[in-house]
Amino acid sequence: MRMRSLLVVSIATVATACGGPSGGNPDGGGDGDGSPGEPDAAEGPYRDFPSGPIIDTDGGATTPPTAPDLFGDPQRGEPTGGPCLIEPEVGTLFPNNWLRPRFSWTATGGHNLFELRLTTPTQIDPLIVYTTATRWTMPAAMWAGLSAHSVDTPITVTIRGLTWNGTAVTAGPARGSTGDIAIAPVDAPGAIVYWTTTGGSALRGFHVGDETVRDIVRPGNAVAGTQCVGCHSSTPDGDFVGFSASPNGGNGDPTKLDLRAADGTGGEPGFLTPSARTLMARQNQEQPAFSPLHWQAGDRIAVTMFPVNNRFEIMWTDLEAASTAQGAGWGVLARTGDADQAAYASFFHASDRLLYVSAPTVSSGVTVTQGDLATIPYGARAGGTSTDIAGAATTEFNEYYPTLAPDDRYIAYNRVGSGQSSYNNPQAEVFVIPTAGGTPVRLAANDPPACSGRTSPGVTNSWPKWAPAVGEVGGKRYYWLTFSSTRSGGTPQLYVTPVVDEGGTLRTFPALYLWNQPATENNHTPAWDDFDIVIGGPPAR
Repeated sequence: MRMRSLLVVSIATVATACGGPSGGNPDGGGDGDGSPGEPDAAEGPYRDFPSGPIIDTDGGATTPPTAPDLFGDPQRGEPTGGPCLIEPEVGTLFPNNWLRPRFSWTATGGHNLFELRLTTPTQIDPLIVYTTATRWTMPAAMWAGLSAHSVDTPITVTIRGLTWNGTAVTAGPARGSTGDIAIAPVDAPGAIVYWTTTGGSALRGFHVGDETVRDIVRPGNAVAGTQCVGCHSSTPDGDFVGFSASPNGGNGDPTKLDLRAADGTGGEPGFLTPSARTLMARQNQEQPAFSPLHWQAGDRIAVTMFPVNNRFEIMWTDLEAASTAQGAGWGVLARTGDADQAAYASFFHASDRLLYVSAPTVSSGVTVTQGDLATIPYGARAGGTSTDIAGAATTEFNEYYPTLAPDDRYIAYNRVGSGQSSYNNPQAEVFVIPTAGGTPVRLAANDPPACSGRTSPGVTNSWPKWAPAVGEVGGKRYYWLTFSSTRSGGTPQLYVTPVVDEGGTLRTFPALYLWNQPATENNHTPAWDDFDIVIGGPPAR
């Protein structure tokens, strides 16, 4: 049997075996799985996977060299009862610039030896990994080849497990999770900056393909007198992060508006005037937002949520103000027809409108118990008539945390039952609705892997944000969303998911875990934009 000819290598060695199509393969690249034979230099199939199995000896793995014989034929053993694949989830879709995939699973039935197998028609050989670990990360060179050559084709993942006592197999093999994953023909652009509350409040960031995160803003460093940084967004040029800053290290109230360089140096914009600094220092400003239509010399506007007469309103502030007087340096946007308070406002990308949450009561500028999604015109700093988003302004649900897709066609938002608080609610789920209104679409990414035993609602899927650009290939529009979730065991972590517009019908997918983030830290409230992050900056502490 061909599998007896073992490829016993470390991950570092495997990377040198990756590459494009190469010369003939007389036995069809088989292992009896029907994989294609003679490669075509232009169209494949390719040799990005090695021709023999990988016996994992990295990271403390003590995989026996006889593992292929212990598992035997791929169909051998029990059809169920094997390991539960946690990442990537079966059915997911990777952007083609994703960080090299990590495969992670939970053992069942006392299994201590595992077989990970990937097959796809675009590769001559299957990828077969044997390991005693419950995690394996694909080498970078292998991923570079796979993400170039195996786009838009099913890649079948199967994980099996058995129990080995050093002498004999005492249980298994048993098949666990199995199914297809795929790679999109587009990337996920921009950078994600998120808030962590572990080890002190800070903003950290990364690009999707980075394997580390970077400090962007850390209180007490460049931001003197600040103990907590929170709600944040990018300026339209990506040069600065606007955020709520507070001297209170507890819940972050009261807050002021601050702007710092996205490269982690802590620098402030040179265009800020003394009057603008005075206006930014006012207490209880929350959730800053900016518009590409109002981000040039002579017209630099920040919008924040600000209490006026004990009611949160949408306030604009001129960051080049020559005066602190109302109407000159700042003002409140009218919301004609809406008698409630306002929360969580943001600008459209291509039109001069704002999206916001209307609610009878608002705290901290973002927290509501009966929110409805609505829009108003900017109206040259005057505001205008409020218009509800049909389907996301209901009495049945509390709708909140809305965010506009980069082309303004869709809104992603959170939803819980009416009367429930939006703050850190385990029942929160992410929905998408056309900006023009319609029927909300619940994202498949809300659901953890079924075999994990965790279900949604119940895992705090919260604070969605879109990537800053849409990819369009073959008549399909590829959007990417990030959000936080506690599905990994209670600690909020960041996930990414695609939303694909297939001619007006939305297709959604399971979530992708961002394994570059510190797994033991509380990471949430992400923003995704063209942040000008310096990749070579200082690593997160």
